[in-house]
Amino acid sequence: MASLEPSRPPAGRGRPRDASRDAALRQAAMEVLAQVGYRALTMDAVAAHARAGKATIYRRWDSKLDLVIDTCNELVQRRIPEPDLGSVAADLGEFLRSFATLLTGPVGKAAQALVGELPHEPELALKFRESFLLPQRDVLRRIMERGVQRGEISPDAPVDTVGELAGAGLIYRLMLADEPLDTSFVDRLLNEGLLPLLRR
Repeated sequence: MASLEPSRPPAGRGRPRDASRDAALRQAAMEVLAQVGYRALTMDAVAAHARAGKATIYRRWDSKLDLVIDTCNELVQRRIPEPDLGSVAADLGEFLRSFATLLTGPVGKAAQALVGELPHEPELALKFRESFLLPQRDVLRRIMERGVQRGEISPDAPVDTVGELAGAGLIYRLMLADEPLDTSFVDRLLNEGLLPLLRR
């Protein structure tokens, strides 16, 4: 059976991809997602929000799943560089503060909208973990592995536990606690929780 979705143009034809247009479409997708959630999000709604044709979106992404995951992945990669400042404390602090800033902005609202859908959308859950969660976990691991190599922390330090606690602390503060996810909280989490575990 032929696909009902618009087909992609043949390679080598049509206008070149406009990176600024891609960014505008991702921004529109993120804003619509934050407003209505994943289930209610449609390509038509994103196109209207971006003042673009739906075919423009389908030339770039085959489905709303592809669009949403690509948007999350691109924004995180662009806005959270991996720090390498010479110490575990400095790197963890820089990364967690940057991640907290990201989560408290428009990306965080979109992420919250996605998290609520994950138990009901297995494919979305898998893609979200692969593109959004696992890369952040890997950054945390590399930061701590460099600390082991520098002799700052023991090779037996519970790096996986620290990584999980870091993520859990940020998400708890963001979604469940009636208190701000701010620099003060991140510093307290780091100095009273994570670093003591690494240095014990």
